[in-house]
Amino acid sequence: MSLRRIWLAALVSLALSHVSLAQVLYQEDFDTDPSASWQFNSYLLGNSADFFFDYSTVGVPPAPGGSSTRGMKITANVGAGNLSGGSASPIGLSLPDEYVLTAYVWQNSLGPFPGGGSGSTQITNASVGVTGTDNEFAAGTITGVQVGATAEGGSSVDWRAYSALMPNGAGGALNTTNTPAVYPAGSQNNSATYYTAAFAGQTPPVAQTLLYASQTGATAAGTPGFEWNLWEITKTLSSISWKINGTEFATIDSSLYPATFGGNNIAFGQADINSTSSTSPDAGALIFGLVDNITVTAVPEPGSLTMGLSVLGLAGAAWRRSRRG
Repeated sequence: MSLRRIWLAALVSLALSHVSLAQVLYQEDFDTDPSASWQFNSYLLGNSADFFFDYSTVGVPPAPGGSSTRGMKITANVGAGNLSGGSASPIGLSLPDEYVLTAYVWQNSLGPFPGGGSGSTQITNASVGVTGTDNEFAAGTITGVQVGATAEGGSSVDWRAYSALMPNGAGGALNTTNTPAVYPAGSQNNSATYYTAAFAGQTPPVAQTLLYASQTGATAAGTPGFEWNLWEITKTLSSISWKINGTEFATIDSSLYPATFGGNNIAFGQADINSTSSTSPDAGALIFGLVDNITVTAVPEPGSLTMGLSVLGLAGAAWRRSRRG
């Protein structure tokens, strides 16, 4: 190989090192039982997490990008009759100040739809900047920033965000009254056009309808239930953004969250926003949040991306010159 080609190969290698995929900081696909590596934190009773749940048993199809039907199932307020919720976090995880959290999330609920059955309205959520040892629940403790939504649109406030900085106990709601810029929809109700354009409404899986007589009808438009959705939360020093399937649903400016977060961990949770439990004997089997294929990656340094693209440009020019030569 000529000296010119060796130099060119080195230049391309340098460029690719700067524009390579972001560094993976954490991954969990739940294909092997991770129970010993996760902690569940509960606010009051009736909440639980199964870190190795075979969701095919309730008719849920495999999550995209996975090789099994194992995932993390979280339930809230099953038979307890109180306002309650819980969250799960990897034990001892400490992330940098900036990162991107992605996961596939399935939200299940109790029919019949679109109205939903007894106690069907719950919120599946995700949190960043948390301790990992507290229950990330608005009526309990919020140590970072949390985002979430109802599965079936049974609340006047279906799309939500919370911050430890806000008043109202340990953590307060970011709503369209006190922080209207958070929600690009201009509303938090599933009926808003922004939400209905993103979610057409879904029917429960066929296998689930065969197992449970309640699972008939379809959820209302603007609700994320009964499908695998890719959640993406980007945490930087200036903002936290929440996207689902590439569409942005909330952006929290740094003025709305603490200068120092409660911790450097993440959490996924399920919360019941009502003080009564479902009267259905199938509530524990059908009202839940599922999480699968979690990945946390570093936020690329802007300078490294610019440098990489510049070096690639130089490499391309050099390659064209070498071809002419």
